[in-house]
Amino acid sequence: MAEPVLLPCSACGATNRIPLAKIHEGLTPRCGRCKAPLHVDHAPVIVTDDTFAAQVEHFPLPVIVDLWAPWCEPCRMIAPAVDALSEEMAGLVRFVKLNIDENQATAARFNVRSIPTLLVLSGGREIDRIVGVKPQPEIRRRVEQIISRASEQTPGTAR
Repeated sequence: MAEPVLLPCSACGATNRIPLAKIHEGLTPRCGRCKAPLHVDHAPVIVTDDTFAAQVEHFPLPVIVDLWAPWCEPCRMIAPAVDALSEEMAGLVRFVKLNIDENQATAARFNVRSIPTLLVLSGGREIDRIVGVKPQPEIRRRVEQIISRASEQTPGTAR
């Protein structure tokens, strides 16, 4: 049996352990406390300077932040890989997108000097950074390493 993943309840704030297999079967998990449906991010979530803390820093799983801009051709090149990995790794990590033209405070806070940049955060702390266009298998490998480290530090979470 696959190890569970942690999903926060947006209604009551409880953290729920859900078997990863159930997520990949397409079942909608429910909160153990309030019975509200739990949202699993299969596509990257759009975040802003205003929503960054709630959507990224306080999220119980590792978060991959795709810093991009609409005019950036390399950003458009890796977007399909980020979207595919978000779908593939739903429930293990959260992928979010931050448009740096519209959200300069967060980009400055993390000292982002070039895009595309993928920040890997856990508990609000940067634990890795992927700069430039990388192939999807390379991004997957780096994210899997992060998942593995996170599961070693938190017993009972998915590998």
